[in-house]
Amino acid sequence: MRLEWIDDILAVLDGGSLARAAERRLLTQSAFTRRVRLIEDNVGVTLFDRRRKPVTLMSGIEALEPDFRDLSARLHKLRHQMQTAGEKAARSVAFVCQHALTTTVSPQVVRALSPEGEATVRVRSGNQDECLMHLISKEVEFAIMYALPDDAPLEPGNAFESVDLGADILVPVSTPGIRAKASDPVLPVIGYPSEVFLGQVFAQRVNPQLPTGTAITTIAETALTLAMVQLALTGIGIAWLPQSLVGDHLTQGNLVRLDSILPKQPLIVRMVRLADPRTEHAERVWQHLTQHPLLQTVGD
Repeated sequence: MRLEWIDDILAVLDGGSLARAAERRLLTQSAFTRRVRLIEDNVGVTLFDRRRKPVTLMSGIEALEPDFRDLSARLHKLRHQMQTAGEKAARSVAFVCQHALTTTVSPQVVRALSPEGEATVRVRSGNQDECLMHLISKEVEFAIMYALPDDAPLEPGNAFESVDLGADILVPVSTPGIRAKASDPVLPVIGYPSEVFLGQVFAQRVNPQLPTGTAITTIAETALTLAMVQLALTGIGIAWLPQSLVGDHLTQGNLVRLDSILPKQPLIVRMVRLADPRTEHAERVWQHLTQHPLLQTVGD
């Protein structure tokens, strides 16, 4: 039984519904519902009586609520003690990058921290929901993710606070051999799943700006931008990719930009952390990174 699962169960009990529990856990309701189903699948039993309002534990399991609360408190205490001991034993820092940024940003973070005497820099990668969960569970000190330019920076009064590190562009690209297809009435597209951040950006910001009368057909779909780069290089379709990720391929002529015909979308690269009290070491790392630019801002 994982600690985050216990905390998810307690969030439902304390909130009285999956919707309020999702808010407490800083997840979308659909993402939280999937997590609850995963817990039930792994445990092999239905935990909640969803027919009742407020939602309660199923009969026979409700007697375990005190055990859940006691176990959560003891495991949180144990984890805090282990983290404190680890900080005393060695200076280290852990962070997570959104998949699309892992290749372009994480090496620069490691390079920036190494001269500061960090014994170990641990890098994780995940989609946006996973990045936030790593933060909430305090497995990492900060996360680096994409945001839209009109998304307000997160202030200390919220659960998170943030600083913008630079800008990027989600730009349509293809191999030179299929460049002409950008003007076709039906575009062959390598797409993102609708539940990931860049998939939502495409659906909400890019798709509505396509030329009038243009439709798309999805040739392939992947949540991993590095996989999408490779798919685009095969010449099977048009892909919307961060310019920072395909800059070398554009320079070498392996890919060409199509934003003279098709829409592009500006992006912000944002560093996020919990607004909770933090160690002096974590604060020093944050200040160092915010004062030393990590990436070249991508322009038009």
